[in-house]
Amino acid sequence: MTALDSALARWLDTHDQRLHDDLFAFLRIPSVSARSDHTADVAAAAAWLHGHLERIGFTTETIPTAGHPVVLAEWRGAPKGAPTVLVYGHYDVQPPEPLELWTSSAFEPTLRDGNIYARGSVDDKGQLWLHVAALEAHLATRGALPVNVIVLAEGEEEVGSAHLAPFIEQHRERLACDAVVISDSTMFAPGIPSILSSLRGLAYFQIDVTGPNSDLHSGMYGGAVVNPATALARIIASFHDADGRVAIPGFYDTVRPFPDHVRAGMRELPFDETDFMRHLDVAALGGEPGYSTLEKLWTRPTCEVNGMLSGYTGEGAKTVLPGVSMAKVSCRLVPDQDPETIRQLLERHVRSVAPAGVRVTVTALHGGHPWRADLEGPLYDAAARALTAAFGRAPVITGEGGSIPVVNDFARLLNAPVLLVGFGLPGENAHAPDEWISQDNFRRGMRAIAALWDELAPSRA
Repeated sequence: MTALDSALARWLDTHDQRLHDDLFAFLRIPSVSARSDHTADVAAAAAWLHGHLERIGFTTETIPTAGHPVVLAEWRGAPKGAPTVLVYGHYDVQPPEPLELWTSSAFEPTLRDGNIYARGSVDDKGQLWLHVAALEAHLATRGALPVNVIVLAEGEEEVGSAHLAPFIEQHRERLACDAVVISDSTMFAPGIPSILSSLRGLAYFQIDVTGPNSDLHSGMYGGAVVNPATALARIIASFHDADGRVAIPGFYDTVRPFPDHVRAGMRELPFDETDFMRHLDVAALGGEPGYSTLEKLWTRPTCEVNGMLSGYTGEGAKTVLPGVSMAKVSCRLVPDQDPETIRQLLERHVRSVAPAGVRVTVTALHGGHPWRADLEGPLYDAAARALTAAFGRAPVITGEGGSIPVVNDFARLLNAPVLLVGFGLPGENAHAPDEWISQDNFRRGMRAIAALWDELAPSRA
């Protein structure tokens, strides 16, 4: 089994307290990108990160965007022929509210029960910081890195990264690399390191059904006028067949199946479906037949209703026939589904099943492409060895049901493979009160990333 270089391991052990202190200082900055009253704090977090990267030996620049700035740091002194790796992370955080639900202050990091509690501890300051610490370990012990490294840290991930893709496109030559490494995700379970192989995309819609020009008395008009709420219910009911499969014609046409060995690996993961149902307080699970629960969550597309609104919903009775009805609908997509194509298919289907007597409008609100790694080649082999060195066992391959749009942006604009290797854990409250990161994972994560740079060196190829 590959082992972490002893000098790197000793340095990380010796400087463990200082690395924790630095992380805590980073976490104390309330860099909430969604709130204008924290604009100065977001800038302060960028300046703090800039200063540390510069101190450890990186050529660092803070570059303004139309929103919050990008911190861009470069170290390009590796031996000839060494690859260039881009490390991405974000220094902005979610708002901390509701404050009363925090056990300790959101921006006063606290070590409790082996976990570091603070807003941003896992998403993503803690995971970004362990990369910086691993880089510092190399530079402090050897004066050099075995690969060229670019660190790109943005301050707008929590508000949609609106300016990141244009930034990457504008600086494409400067950001050219052989691989992108991102730690902004979770492991499958404690002690089980993971390589994230896929992310589902998104196509999000609003469906508006309009009938009469106002709400009507249901006794005077009901039975003669088409009810928009009933029409919407019929439309929504048509999205799935009796078995739970999406029934929109053409929906599955471009779905690229996952390899059999990847599906087999997912089925072998220690996932307890009974415990999953107990945690959710449900008596049964649904979805597309023929797939395990994890496959449904990670590898299959969906069409789900996210919200509905129509008619009178207040206390007591008001017998009205509503004039309008609305639903929010999202489709989670897998390779090679395209958000625009799904929009066309859904809109065509909705119009085909909508009854006469109502007008239907489908509005696309948001979209993002799915992503999948092929998991072949030196990047993933190196990651497997590095994770094994840090955790004492080989990593598992996982998927993610949600979307991280920047991953597809990097892969598409830089034409480079992306490695998603996270050190969070399920239930770490990333966007909720009492967010935390495991202290053990923080330490092992530093060691895994320090080992990764050695594993990516040309001498290991």
